[in-house]
Amino acid sequence: MWSDEAEIELFGLNSTRRVWRKKKDEYNPKNTIPTVKHGGGNIILWGCFSAKGTGRLHRIEERIDGAMYREIQLPSLSKSIEDGCSGPRLKSCMLSCVPVLSWLPRYSFRENTMGDLISGISVGIMHLPQGMAYALLAGVPPVFGLFSSFYPILIYFIFGTSKHISVGTYAVMSVMIGGVTERLAPNLNFMIWDNATNQTVLDIVNRDAERVKVAAAVTFLSGLFQVLLGLVQFGFVVTYLSEPLVRGYTTGAAIHVIVSQLKYTFGISPDRHSGPFSLIFTVIEVCNLLPKTNVGTLVVSLVTIVSLIVVKELNTYLGKKLPVPIPVELLGIIIATVISWQVNLHGKYGVEVVGEIPSGLQPPVLPEASIFGQVIGDAFALSVVGYGIAISLGRIFALKYGYKVDSNQELIALGLSNSIGGIFQCFAISCSMSRSMVQESTGGKTQVAGALSAMVILIITMWIGSLFEELPKAVLAAIIYVNLHGMMKQFMDIPTLWRSNKVDMLVWLATLILTVLFNPDMAQHPSYRHTHSHPQPLGLVQRTLVSQVKEIPGIVIFRSSATLYFANAEMYQDALADKSGIDITKLISQKRKAEAKRLRREKKEARNAKKIKNNTAKKEARRMIVSLKQMATTVVDMDRLEMSGKTPPPLVCMHSEARRRH
Repeated sequence: MWSDEAEIELFGLNSTRRVWRKKKDEYNPKNTIPTVKHGGGNIILWGCFSAKGTGRLHRIEERIDGAMYREIQLPSLSKSIEDGCSGPRLKSCMLSCVPVLSWLPRYSFRENTMGDLISGISVGIMHLPQGMAYALLAGVPPVFGLFSSFYPILIYFIFGTSKHISVGTYAVMSVMIGGVTERLAPNLNFMIWDNATNQTVLDIVNRDAERVKVAAAVTFLSGLFQVLLGLVQFGFVVTYLSEPLVRGYTTGAAIHVIVSQLKYTFGISPDRHSGPFSLIFTVIEVCNLLPKTNVGTLVVSLVTIVSLIVVKELNTYLGKKLPVPIPVELLGIIIATVISWQVNLHGKYGVEVVGEIPSGLQPPVLPEASIFGQVIGDAFALSVVGYGIAISLGRIFALKYGYKVDSNQELIALGLSNSIGGIFQCFAISCSMSRSMVQESTGGKTQVAGALSAMVILIITMWIGSLFEELPKAVLAAIIYVNLHGMMKQFMDIPTLWRSNKVDMLVWLATLILTVLFNPDMAQHPSYRHTHSHPQPLGLVQRTLVSQVKEIPGIVIFRSSATLYFANAEMYQDALADKSGIDITKLISQKRKAEAKRLRREKKEARNAKKIKNNTAKKEARRMIVSLKQMATTVVDMDRLEMSGKTPPPLVCMHSEARRRH
């Protein structure tokens, strides 16, 4: 808790002011400042505040000394602390720190269960191929991608505030982890002499074990950074990351991801390059190694890429007709595994496969503290990038569905997910746009869908994971390529920004170039822009004091002294709610609920109208059938008519004619 005192002038500032005036015009009323003689022109206030809000306010009316200062502080501070530690405040603090306690007891099974179940299974199926593929980016065995798709999701389910984002492995985060693992555990450090072949070979087992330790250490440290930033209320910093900067950065990182996977596509082994211009050196070496391409690996890659693109386009075309998207990645790895096992691609054609996948979960192990000093910069970069991506997507869904995402609590939730995940040998996670879109489109309404997707991964890890040991790594690289097509479409931002804002276009291009030429963690130098706003309500000005305004009944006039842009949009919304009592998020939520209720009512009325129409048609058809039966069953005794010598009446002929027509 912080406390201080301040002197406040009641009639403007008690200091010299300079004005433009004519000569001998100094006593003009507009060039004079009213003053207060013999004191009384100001007041001295003492106050305190903490992270939970403001405390008591005390006015000092006499000259302050040490005794008076202690007399003021002791009762006021104690009262403020008691107010901050009251039962309702403690309950509110607990619910804000552990959000699942606030929304899970109010979970609506009738409205949300089916959507969350379908969404959880669909997203869990996506976690399998993406987790294994992104583990290759991180430089660790594929099974650790499955671990990273299980533990962090459960932690976020408890502490997260977004209802729709899908946390887990993410391409940009994985390539940043891969840069760290390959820098601290390069292949050259694990070359051993093989007596059978009389040459040096790579000790893959020890190399992978060391890379897992490095990945777990940097993940654990990045989680600690996120938790500490969340505790000091540092979540506001993301508002200063402009959208062109974020999109340019993710596009450049996607290019790094694509280049890092070329070795699996062509079946070659280029050397690891680090530092500035490493991407260019890697591309040059890959081009030099193209004559050594493994044809079998290249064929597997091309067939997989084409198949994935075709089925994804089919998903897009039939999106409104399919209840859930076709799980193309899952089908791809199943088919590729079966073909690789039957044809023996690894033995006959030298296609590199995933290899041994142990069943079960790993025991918790504390990361090695000796590695922290070497990865502290990378850990901070991971914490900022991962949080920026997650909160950006979380706010998009929050605005769409009319709820609020707590930026500081999101930092803590992601930090706990990463720090606890690092203990269980996971690598850093963030939010995936593709999985989040699937989670939303398949009916997911809460993070129960995320917890169910984690259960799907648990089942796969415990009993099914070993079945994918013959999966070619080229298939996982192809899955990465296809999943990055959305990021590559961000190049279309350039003509759009050229027409709308050329400064933003230059920011986008500069960020892209820096990210491509340098490593993604070295290219993070965002420019911060800040415009402080002093919003206030307006009304009718009284004749006496300008500070006194009378609000017009039924009308709220709200003025902001700063330009509204991305950095102060959330502060503007909070200030509007504070000054006028208008909660935009609640209004949007109420509007959407009313719209959904109206649509349900219209559908129900349409069904009832259709039912009434069908019943009316059935009744009319039934009436006509009865009428026709009555006409067709008229009995005429022709023999008696002939014996009597009388001709049949016209009615009988008419009935017979009607019967023939019908």
